[in-house]
Amino acid sequence: MTRLGDLERAVMDVLWDGAPGASHGVTVREVAEALDGRELAYTTVMTVLDRLAGKGMVEREREGRAWRYRAAASREAYIAQLMLEALDLGGSRDAALVRFARSVTGTEADVLRAALSAEAGMASSPADGGPLTDRVEAPAADPASRPGRAGETAER
Repeated sequence: MTRLGDLERAVMDVLWDGAPGASHGVTVREVAEALDGRELAYTTVMTVLDRLAGKGMVEREREGRAWRYRAAASREAYIAQLMLEALDLGGSRDAALVRFARSVTGTEADVLRAALSAEAGMASSPADGGPLTDRVEAPAADPASRPGRAGETAER
């Protein structure tokens, strides 16, 4: 997963937060206008979007002479993937998860409990979408089989 620089994050925020006409994607000009407080050149925004497309963070579609860009995944899916990668940094995944669980607020703990309960229910009824509206793919049992982890081995 790609960690985003400040400008990349600002551009992704425009895409994630739904710039006008974002359902069909946005043009470089629309992104530049949404970032008007940053006084960026059109070509700078175009370069950032092109690099984000190369990283797989955005999808683009040709419309006439211009491209329309949209986020390849939701902000929540991106953050969840960063969290999973952080767990792979080393040490004990279990210890990190326990420490994380102890650090969340009561409301956040309720959200986690509901998500885990819904996931447990999904195991017996995969056709039922359950109460979770933005599902994130569960990690593979073998960390080396995750996308971007080919050929990597890690001892746990």
